[in-house]
Amino acid sequence: MSLLQELQDRSANQCELCASKENLSIYEVPPMSVGGIDGSLLACETCIEQIENPEKIDANHWRCLNDSMWSEFRAVKVVAWRMLSRLRKEGWPQDLLDMLYLEEEDLRFAKETGDHLDESEKIIHRDANGAILQAGDSVVLIKDLKVKGSSMVAKQGTAVRRISLDHENANYIEGKVGPTQIVIITDYVKKMAEKE
Repeated sequence: MSLLQELQDRSANQCELCASKENLSIYEVPPMSVGGIDGSLLACETCIEQIENPEKIDANHWRCLNDSMWSEFRAVKVVAWRMLSRLRKEGWPQDLLDMLYLEEEDLRFAKETGDHLDESEKIIHRDANGAILQAGDSVVLIKDLKVKGSSMVAKQGTAVRRISLDHENANYIEGKVGPTQIVIITDYVKKMAEKE
């Protein structure tokens, strides 16, 4: 069974956020480290457009989260939390946020995009050239790096895929070099161009 079929079955062929039955497609919840059925949801064009383009948000559209935030599915709860966080200044979303409970791991996943932070609070991670890094990006090491606590050296030119960001320090990112998860200083990486 394809991912689309699984999501259609799970959602009764309607948007898992607003219950619309029109223009449905798979939405992979960033930073797509989970992917598959647990990291995706079925959403309508309107919801996806407003999630991806914050300037197009219509707060009243998201009153639907009053129902969908109670979903048993992780991806739906995470997106509901992120959208309520973005809209919390409207008043009513804060009331829903206060009721919404996420397991610690799901809350960590929800916070990875920084939607819960005001623009002034967001920490911006930049590579050695000043390019903005986001969770899920791939980077290349521009210098040999000794890995603290081991004899391993991460070699210059090593690709580190699907990085995660440290939300308290703009100079730190995390990623896997071989089987080892390491913290890397952003001054020593260059963002890889996305393949078309």
